[in-house]
Amino acid sequence: MIVTIHPSQLNGKIHAPASKSYMQRACAAALLSKGTTIIKNSGISNDDKTALVIIQQLGASIEFIGDELYIKSNGVIPISNEINCGESGLSMRMFTPLAALCEKEITISGEGTLLNRPMNFFDEILPVLGVQVQSNHGKLPLIIQGPLLPRDIEIDGSLSSQFLTGLLMAFSAADAKGKTIKVKGLKSAPYINLTLEVMRQFGMKVPENRNNEEFYFHDSTTNKLNTITNYTVNCDWSGGAFLLVAGALAGSITVIGLNNYSLQADRKIIDALQLANAKTEINFKEIKVYPSELKAFEFDATDCPDLFPPLTALAAYCKGISKIKGISRLEHKESNRALTLQQEFGKMGVKIELVGDEMLIEGNGVVKGTVVHSQHDHRIAMACAVAALKAEGVMEIEESQAVNKSYPNFFLDLEKLGAAVSLKK
Repeated sequence: MIVTIHPSQLNGKIHAPASKSYMQRACAAALLSKGTTIIKNSGISNDDKTALVIIQQLGASIEFIGDELYIKSNGVIPISNEINCGESGLSMRMFTPLAALCEKEITISGEGTLLNRPMNFFDEILPVLGVQVQSNHGKLPLIIQGPLLPRDIEIDGSLSSQFLTGLLMAFSAADAKGKTIKVKGLKSAPYINLTLEVMRQFGMKVPENRNNEEFYFHDSTTNKLNTITNYTVNCDWSGGAFLLVAGALAGSITVIGLNNYSLQADRKIIDALQLANAKTEINFKEIKVYPSELKAFEFDATDCPDLFPPLTALAAYCKGISKIKGISRLEHKESNRALTLQQEFGKMGVKIELVGDEMLIEGNGVVKGTVVHSQHDHRIAMACAVAALKAEGVMEIEESQAVNKSYPNFFLDLEKLGAAVSLKK
């Protein structure tokens, strides 16, 4: 699908989408909780749908009643010998240890770019926990057979925190009394705090977090044998970041639903906007953003790498050279995002240099409308769309359906705010 976006002036209010980070974790927690979970504000992204399919393959049942999602589960009791994680890295890394809780042999498969992402972590760690593993030279598909038996382990957390999320949930479900998971070089620590928050809200055993270096499961903690859990999915700061940057470039707009006290790492978009001199007004679950004279900024996105795409669009309109740290976190996303951003924004006349772990973006306030490609990456598609709002000329975004992975209504929401958007299949 090709999306065409004309330079536009935005105005109005828009509700931020549901967070797939929370939604997918809630699906996992609901699977492990024996009883019924009622989820409000459930997500509709492809990754959310993938998580729902996976928990059904692992034994849960789901039903939508009105606007509420009902999940019933008796724990991990697979009805299939395969789970397909689509293109969701979180689902693959989180649900693999959960699937390993049972004795059944299960194949973990995926699609698209997920097939090329390294999975050596499971080859190294799961056998230590008593799980048999066969992989495709460190990539999908994986064939696993449990049951997983918690032991004291040490893992490398420098590539992704998502592996740790799966292990924390699996250890909790497997009654890991007195066991410790040690972590070296944990990146994206806020996402682990988010995982622990969801576990706590579902009454799961929550380990003691010792400075993000050790996670210790006390003997005294007990899982809640719940009958009904009510859970509301937070709105998404990752998707909301694109709306907020759009407001800073072409507003003014008000984004509704974002919790300023959320544990989501991408809440730091507010700090970056303020560093760039964007004007913001923050009220309870409402944030108004409107344009001003933007200036170059420096920002560390190591713990929030998903902010690189919207911040690149922002920096393109800031006078001077903006520096964003943390490009080492971008290689194993839906695309190699550092190179993809450099390539696609280069087509718009925006010069981007990659120096060590920093991205240097030279902004002069001029972005050329042209033909760009999402590279099948949802956040690249949205970044290009935001950049198009103040471009000189029309922007065409090829393979724009990539946004369905996290924010299916993104282009519709831009239209609601006044953007001139047209779609062509």
